[in-house]
Amino acid sequence: MIQIVSFIAFALLSIVYIEHALLVFQQNRYGLDRYGKWLLDFKNIRLNAYFTYVAIAFIAEFLFRRYIFDIKGLMIIVVTFIFAAALLYREQQKIYIKPLVYTDRVKRQVIVIAIIDIAYLLILINFGVDPLVLAVIVPLVSWLLICPMALITAPIEARISKGYENEARAILKERDDLLKIAITGSYGKTSTKNVLRSLLSEKYYTLMTPASYNTPMGITRTIRENLKRIHEVFICEMGADHVDDISYLMDFVKPRYGILTSIGPQHLNTFGNLENIIKEKMQVIEKLPRDGVGIINYDNEYIRSYTIKNPIKIIKVGIDQEDVDYRAIDLKYDSSGLSFKVFLHGELEEFKTSLLGKHNIINILLAIAMAAELGVDVKMMKTAIASLRPIEHRLELKAINGYRFIDNAFNSNPISSKLSLDVLKLMPGKRVIVTPGLIDLGKDEERYNEEFGAYMKDRVDVAILIGKNRAKAIIKGLKASGFDMEKVIVKDDIYKAFAYIYENFQKDDTILLENDLPDAFSN
Repeated sequence: MIQIVSFIAFALLSIVYIEHALLVFQQNRYGLDRYGKWLLDFKNIRLNAYFTYVAIAFIAEFLFRRYIFDIKGLMIIVVTFIFAAALLYREQQKIYIKPLVYTDRVKRQVIVIAIIDIAYLLILINFGVDPLVLAVIVPLVSWLLICPMALITAPIEARISKGYENEARAILKERDDLLKIAITGSYGKTSTKNVLRSLLSEKYYTLMTPASYNTPMGITRTIRENLKRIHEVFICEMGADHVDDISYLMDFVKPRYGILTSIGPQHLNTFGNLENIIKEKMQVIEKLPRDGVGIINYDNEYIRSYTIKNPIKIIKVGIDQEDVDYRAIDLKYDSSGLSFKVFLHGELEEFKTSLLGKHNIINILLAIAMAAELGVDVKMMKTAIASLRPIEHRLELKAINGYRFIDNAFNSNPISSKLSLDVLKLMPGKRVIVTPGLIDLGKDEERYNEEFGAYMKDRVDVAILIGKNRAKAIIKGLKASGFDMEKVIVKDDIYKAFAYIYENFQKDDTILLENDLPDAFSN
């Protein structure tokens, strides 16, 4: 009987930890390499709660055996039940920024990890392992169970994914008439994709990959579920955080047109170095067919200095560079939007939009160049650009509870974060930034966060930083720049930051939300 009760108690405890481990694994894109690096940062795995539980278990077991009577492990089991119940209650009350999504893939993972968990617990309990030892190892092992689960399910997921992908390849192969456009870049690709769709939809029936469906599975799903015979253009956003990601997607989709928005330091944790990023992003141009057309942001120094080895038609756009095919001039940008002029078909044409930030001019220029290549009328372009609305979480000016926010919470990087600060500088009232900093930058992460902090000088009046550990590098940069450190506030989470904002700022101030980290990376 004691063995059954013991199994139930420790199974309940492991469930709490496993669910959180699955959340982290999902937020690390189901990658064991990324999950492993996260796991090696021990402060991530709730050690405070773990040490509290183990300490209580030791004390309770000692007192129970010494002063009452010795029923082996009974008090440990009682403590485990109480602790597991408390953790379950806390999990139910906690609001996650990005909660675990129980996709079909996660459901398969749950089945496999449950079998592994039950098996190892039964073995340990049947062999008479002391409950005090179980109290020490079960929470820690729960995090590690992701590893065998991932190894077991990887071939299954690969086979399922390959089957769906082959279906998508067959669909594309039947569509010789389909105009396929690939878009990638370290930043700006989603914004450019949305602008381009608005322009091309004036003339063509256009499909684009939604949101951030820029992985093989996301693109596959878009093709299988949404691509119809009526579609004339397919705009495919391509994401990459490993070497060969873009090469693979280019071989998959086989586009005739490629757009490269930018190159910069992002996902250094998985790419390893900037040289790998440059080489991989340029594959959107290098792997185009001989009759292909590549459109590039010539203002970007990494793109400009790269020698393209594919002898195709290259269209250059820019603001600062004169040797381009489409150049924006007479720029005007403020808190209400931006305007600029471009020579098109020998005429100087003016474009206006409510989008914020100078960098959005480049995104629009790339889309204009592509639309012009495909014969979209200039007047139609102007209408589409004037009606553009910000993409969710990308420099989106919005009201939250009556307060003015610039929501730039999606996946910030060293370059885009500085562009966001330049936009904030133009805004009225007190200028406030709320940020947990930048992630996924490998060994250079601390340096980039220091630079991020230093760049806030003269652009930010109050800095609200999320997470004591994450804030350290930003604070170092703020101090070095001479920022008023009395205007730096550190909060444990975004919810406490919002509470502080509502108590201390006015509705005519401007609050920039820069990078909304997944829960796995908040500390």
